[in-house]
Amino acid sequence: MKIDVLTVFPEMFDSVLDASMLARARDKGVIDVAVTDIRAFSDDKHRKTDGYPFGGGAGMVMSMQPIAAALTHIGTEGKRLIYLSPRGRILNEELITDLSRTPELVLLCGHYEGVDERAIDRFGFEEISIGDYILTGGELPAMVLIDAVARMLPGTLGNDSAHDEESVYSGLLEYPQYTRPAVWADASGAGLPVPDVLLSGNHKEIRLWNFRQALYLTAERRPDMFTAYMNSERVRTLDKDEKKIVKEVLAELRGI
Repeated sequence: MKIDVLTVFPEMFDSVLDASMLARARDKGVIDVAVTDIRAFSDDKHRKTDGYPFGGGAGMVMSMQPIAAALTHIGTEGKRLIYLSPRGRILNEELITDLSRTPELVLLCGHYEGVDERAIDRFGFEEISIGDYILTGGELPAMVLIDAVARMLPGTLGNDSAHDEESVYSGLLEYPQYTRPAVWADASGAGLPVPDVLLSGNHKEIRLWNFRQALYLTAERRPDMFTAYMNSERVRTLDKDEKKIVKEVLAELRGI
């Protein structure tokens, strides 16, 4: 996949793209990310990329000219153009999966009070939001989108189906995780043990314990997700042991 990022702060992407999973994905050729500095295409002698909004209002608006020039430089034919915006469609699993099937993306990072609407209209940008809150610019949302999409691409993760089992994508929040030592003692000497079942070596019991904990956590912290899971096809495909746990958890939650 090829991703072009247009931004006035290209240096923000260096540490993210050159570390961890994204660095490995780039090294393997799974994803190719090119970051373009919009300022370089400004026809203003001071490389300004913004102006005062017509009609008044607080803040500045990114100008059409440097955005259009940058887009012309990288080319847009056959590419899917996305403007990171709080008024856009919420980024979720369905949209991330859809984006991961797109060969070439262009991500426009707004700043200040946004961008000249004519840039969005002229080039046919779709708007995407990562949540109902306001950030200083579109750079962080672009990084989130790149990371989320890259995880979906074959070759990024060690196991290409691993994302299907991850928290949220599985339909439930992730169960608690533990590592060595089996008992950790704090400064007072009090011991904090790992649940016995995880030390048992009984893989079936461990799987069912994980499933039960995921149900409890989801019901407590994301009741909307829990309800959606209970009404989904996933529940109908559970094995008999898992269905028994679902009944037990529901009965406990209802106080039966």
